Amino acid sequence: MQQLGLRSKVRVKRYRSYRGPVGKKAPNLLARDFHTASPNTKWATDVTEFKVQGRKLYLSPVMDLFNGEILAYELSERPVLKMVTGMLQ
Repeated sequence: MQQLGLRSKVRVKRYRSYRGPVGKKAPNLLARDFHTASPNTKWATDVTEFKVQGRKLYLSPVMDLFNGEILAYELSERPVLKMVTGMLQ
């Protein structure tokens, strides 16, 4: 190959942030309809990773879709289910 000037392509492995089996996927109950006529009828949450002073922190807020108010939040050093369930309680 070198004599012919050919080079092989090396495929870069895709990054996967999770190990082990994939959990259950929640149903899409909102169907991208993020508007509501009254408070406390639709809430949304997510987990966001931040780097603060060289270490990772994970933020999980819950937001009321009526007015965008943050009702509760939880910070953790690891993105675990306990963080989200603790925030919802």
